[in-house]
Amino acid sequence: MLTRRLVGRLVFVAVLVVASMGAGRSSGAAPAKPPAAADAAPDTRPLLQLGAGDSVTIQVYGQPDMGATVYVSDDGTIPVYLAGPVPVAGLSPAQASLRIEKALRDGKYLVDPHVTLIVSQSRSQRVSVLGQVGTPGRYPIESNTSIFDLLAQSGGVTENGADVVFLLRPDKDGKETRYPINLKQMVSGAAPTQTERLRGGDTVFVPRADQFYIYGEVTAPGKYKVEPGMTVVQAIARAGGVTLRGSQRRVEVKRHKPDGSYATSKAKLGEAVQPDDVIRVKESIF
Repeated sequence: MLTRRLVGRLVFVAVLVVASMGAGRSSGAAPAKPPAAADAAPDTRPLLQLGAGDSVTIQVYGQPDMGATVYVSDDGTIPVYLAGPVPVAGLSPAQASLRIEKALRDGKYLVDPHVTLIVSQSRSQRVSVLGQVGTPGRYPIESNTSIFDLLAQSGGVTENGADVVFLLRPDKDGKETRYPINLKQMVSGAAPTQTERLRGGDTVFVPRADQFYIYGEVTAPGKYKVEPGMTVVQAIARAGGVTLRGSQRRVEVKRHKPDGSYATSKAKLGEAVQPDDVIRVKESIF
């Protein structure tokens, strides 16, 4: 009798063990799958990156003796009192401040340092300005330098410059992306301004505007910029108007055809001027 009871208990325990093992398998989370390949990380480089030659001012809260104005050296470091050289090249001022704080904590020089780093003069962050501007070249930028600031530094857009300029910006892989920026729309607030802020390595290109030519009986024959929506009568007005010998009823336009050839026809005063149009105002026959 005792043997039967002992066997029964052993069987019962075995059943419980098997049941608990099965429950553990069923209730446990499925084996973790290897994470899917991450999408290409976005370009998170700061707009203003520190680089060799930049002058920066270091301020440590509550430690006025540790404040200093120093230069970023050729190896990308700045000298920090007590901590020694700290690498900051490629970092934003805020990121560089955090790195200095870490260096001071790790060296056990300060328990809870609070560092502020201010760029006194930026020499490493430059943007190229090319095309139809007064003085093309490379210009230094600050964190708040806008397209308009940069164009002003380069002498402004010339008379032949287009209203739509292009911001050429390399990504983290070195591939260049081209962003069109309509200056007139930006002035009116109608255009997005996400590309208005500049970063070192950018290039701003101002292309030549579309132009038309006008000659004959007008006050100032020559080559002029095609304005948006410009009509033939507006083009004549841009050239100073018709002379006393001319006639608005005798206007011809020579225009490119799709096959590359030219076609000459009588112009309607209200028709739109096309790029490279050649407008001729003839003499009056009366």
